[in-house]
Amino acid sequence: MKPILELSQVSIEFKTPKGAFKALDNIDLKIGQGEFVSLIGHSGCGKSTVLNIVAGLLKATSGGAVLEGKEVNEPGPERAVVFQNHSLLPWLTAYENVELAVKQIFKGKKSKAEMKAWIEHNLKLVHMDHAMHKRPGEISGGMKQRVGIARALAMEPKVLLLDEPFGALDALTRAHMQDSLMEIQRDLKNTVIMITHDVDEAVLLSDRIVMMTNGPAARVGEILDVNLPRPRDRLALAEDPHYNHLRQEVLRFLYEKQRKTEDGLSAPSSAPKTEAKKNTSELTPDIKKVPAAEADKKVINLHTHKDHVA
Repeated sequence: MKPILELSQVSIEFKTPKGAFKALDNIDLKIGQGEFVSLIGHSGCGKSTVLNIVAGLLKATSGGAVLEGKEVNEPGPERAVVFQNHSLLPWLTAYENVELAVKQIFKGKKSKAEMKAWIEHNLKLVHMDHAMHKRPGEISGGMKQRVGIARALAMEPKVLLLDEPFGALDALTRAHMQDSLMEIQRDLKNTVIMITHDVDEAVLLSDRIVMMTNGPAARVGEILDVNLPRPRDRLALAEDPHYNHLRQEVLRFLYEKQRKTEDGLSAPSSAPKTEAKKNTSELTPDIKKVPAAEADKKVINLHTHKDHVA
């Protein structure tokens, strides 16, 4: 399968008061059309940094990301981002929040009637058509995230980027959102890259799980093929030996090969010897996450401000 997205020898350094901080070191990854890939690893391993490079919100120091043969240098509507913080505008209804993105993307391409139908279609996809005229303060956290996903889908992205989208939700709501995401991805066949700290979530949703080594100078440690048939039923999988084997493989990587000790040092692992071992969480690239509201503004407003570079 020809990859739709390719990361080639991606490295990135940030300037800090203590000198250069190398967050990523030679990340190589190819992702196919319609594939669901999860990135998992300990805090500070650069997962969000990888996502922000793909989104065009950060520029790699060396190497880069290529989407359908075109280098990624800035945000664009073909890469929609959903953050843990829904980042909805509180004075707008669910419909109007989605409309904001649709007008930016499809102005002059769709009629008012077509845009209205498209907005309603995407809200229906996430089961929010019944509450489309409610404001964020009138709906639950899970419903807000559904609206955020609808807004991203309404941009018709080639790649959907999810940065721990369900991390702030309670367990039951999270499970419902996972089921909805599987349903949407099955129907639309979007290419999805998701960051998660949840091993069960990664195994349930993914075609492949990319396991990152500890930072600084994080790399791709291992890639696990999740060859479980779809559609997937969480109750049936709970007693599935192969599901539990895959789950154990991820846990073994995280807590044996890449575990962190109480003094903040990484335990011995299979990572390259050149990789730094000290946990410099105060310099972690996770603090380089672009604020959700700012990132959304960059992504949504890009094509009306072509001279803007993230």
